[in-house]
Amino acid sequence: MTIDKTAIRDAATVIVLRDRANDPKILMGQRGSKAAFMPNKFVFPGGAVDAADYDAPLAQPLTPPSAQRVLDDLRPETPEQITHAAAVAAIRELWEETGLILGRAGAWPGTPPEDWLTYAATGHIPDPKDMHFVFRAITPPGRPRRFDARFFMLEADQLSGDIDDFSAACDELSHLQWVPLSKARSFDLPFITEVVLAEIEGNLGTIGAPESVPFFKNDDEAGYFKRLHGRDALADDLGG
Repeated sequence: MTIDKTAIRDAATVIVLRDRANDPKILMGQRGSKAAFMPNKFVFPGGAVDAADYDAPLAQPLTPPSAQRVLDDLRPETPEQITHAAAVAAIRELWEETGLILGRAGAWPGTPPEDWLTYAATGHIPDPKDMHFVFRAITPPGRPRRFDARFFMLEADQLSGDIDDFSAACDELSHLQWVPLSKARSFDLPFITEVVLAEIEGNLGTIGAPESVPFFKNDDEAGYFKRLHGRDALADDLGG
């Protein structure tokens, strides 16, 4: 399949938070120096939504608040089934890039697709019930790749297995580690990751899905922040 490198692709990213109450840490890794998108940067696990993600099974869907916000302000070319596919992609990318499992114990229904063979062999079915939609961003024009990325947050204690064991990870991210939230800005980060970190720090007391989700919206005319199922950022600044 030929991918249009100028098109905006849907994507999913997972922010895994550990020790929220005491010494909060987030899971990050470093992209390769030859990566076409954000080389050398430290990032959260994540990647593009694949066509097969629309058909992969979930033990249960995203919670209604997250699903509703994912559907807010959809691009015309994005189907409403993105609520399912983005959740699938997030769990798949987490497994591929870190070897960590988010899922419910159970047998895979039927024959797993190739991308899910190793995950299914662990005896789990992907389950996003503990994953909450917290941020969305579209890559600005002029970049070598553009993504409409949904960021999901997950508490590390919802993962199965040893959360310090990255032995099953692929080699897409190196230097996988639990980064103290207080030190994350000392790493080489993309701009949008710094923005997401500020959002996380400001909402550490919020458990579960937030009341509204920040959206860094870039189109061919301008880039601006708004909130999904909330007031526009400008109205907030003006006290409206």
